[in-house]
Amino acid sequence: MKKVAIVQSNYIPWKGYFDMISAVDEFILYDDMQYTRRDWRNRNQIKTAQGVQWLTVPVHVKGKYHQKIRETEIDGSQWASDHWRAFTQNYRRAPYFHEIATWLEPLYIGESYAQLSQLNRRFIEAICRYLNIETVISNSWDYTLEEGKTERLANLCAEAGGSEYISGPSAKDYIEESVFAQRDIKLTWFDYRHVRT
Repeated sequence: MKKVAIVQSNYIPWKGYFDMISAVDEFILYDDMQYTRRDWRNRNQIKTAQGVQWLTVPVHVKGKYHQKIRETEIDGSQWASDHWRAFTQNYRRAPYFHEIATWLEPLYIGESYAQLSQLNRRFIEAICRYLNIETVISNSWDYTLEEGKTERLANLCAEAGGSEYISGPSAKDYIEESVFAQRDIKLTWFDYRHVRT
């Protein structure tokens, strides 16, 4: 039984994103989807003493529609030092900051990124290494893409050798369960509830 999840990349995703990566054998970054403005693809929030602060990676948007996430180019490099400064100013006294900074700072200061997908994948993989998550991460464009929302997901899962597709609960609104059943792929809805310790 090989478990597969297919999700768009995000800039420094939330805990549940990594819970899902950890729960599957292969995690496919679905960056052949349309880039959406004011979304989590290129921005996130941090908590500061003054309240929530947005960290946004500036990108070139070529038009209102039809720009895929993987086609989205990053606009400049100044954002990287700005984001790292925000982290150090707000978290340098936090427990484990120095431990995390040893691998996080080089992602900001020692790297350059042309595409948003490249940046997101680099951060996702680095966080997975820190969390000891060994799931295979691949890109949707490594596979053949079919037409149709559900058909495309089911085919990606089948091409990856998956026998079980793990999906977030919000996809219940559009996924046709029968398409997975026809391919003999088990469809499981992921539970993001966390136990607080």
